[in-house]
Amino acid sequence: MSNTGQVNTPRSKTTAGAAGLDALRGAPSGAVLGFDFDGTLAPIVPDPASARAHPGAAPALARLAPQVGALVIITGRPAALAVEYGGLEGIDGLVVLGQYGLERWEGGELVTPEPPPGVAEARAKVPEILKASGAPPEVYVEDKGQALAVHTRRCAEPQVALDRLRGLLDALAERTGLAVEPGRYVLELRPPGMDKGKALNDFLRSRASSPSAVLFAGDDLGDLAAYDAIDALREKGVPGVKVCSGSTEVTALADRADVVVDGPAGVVAFLESLLTSL
Repeated sequence: MSNTGQVNTPRSKTTAGAAGLDALRGAPSGAVLGFDFDGTLAPIVPDPASARAHPGAAPALARLAPQVGALVIITGRPAALAVEYGGLEGIDGLVVLGQYGLERWEGGELVTPEPPPGVAEARAKVPEILKASGAPPEVYVEDKGQALAVHTRRCAEPQVALDRLRGLLDALAERTGLAVEPGRYVLELRPPGMDKGKALNDFLRSRASSPSAVLFAGDDLGDLAAYDAIDALREKGVPGVKVCSGSTEVTALADRADVVVDGPAGVVAFLESLLTSL
């Protein structure tokens, strides 16, 4: 059964997810809870710079923080922006892994590497590609420093615009040594070798002890790698929970999730119900 409303206890539609929730509730101080940002804690909006977390997200995370082993946000955004847009600055112990894990924010300190040279080359070439391809003027390029995201959400036919650009951006990524990450009306050119599954696993390995349970909540195709990590952990005997912030734009996560909720508001309701059951 999906957990899509205000209930006293989170519920899972799968046996493995139910076992993960039981393990989390039974030993919360050893549990690791991970979250995507856009589409999971924050509603998707036409302008990425206007995104802000659901008003209940930061308070719920702040209440969870002292009760669980760790809270980590894994996002394609720059880590500092996720902290700012989420109102997350004052949450003790929160770790934010930005740019798919290339950046780490913790306790107000940000560690970020220099971007590879391919990002600068792509930055110069993407506007030329958009012009030469006749892309609609509503196509928007978001410069993340470590990556470039080409958004078509503002277009009259966003999927058509995205499909027309895919081959061109794939070719550019190959020339510049970057990877293309597809998402909800967005194609992101970013350094290869990092994804949310690797970021989650690296975070878990950095901790002194094995987790009692691991939960990850996401909404988009880039979050599937974290789902893969949860599945691999289960095979090793670590209980796990996959939560989907559901939408009509992407259904691949809902097909694999243990718990499906209705967007960021549903994620907040899930967290609040989880708090009551700890």
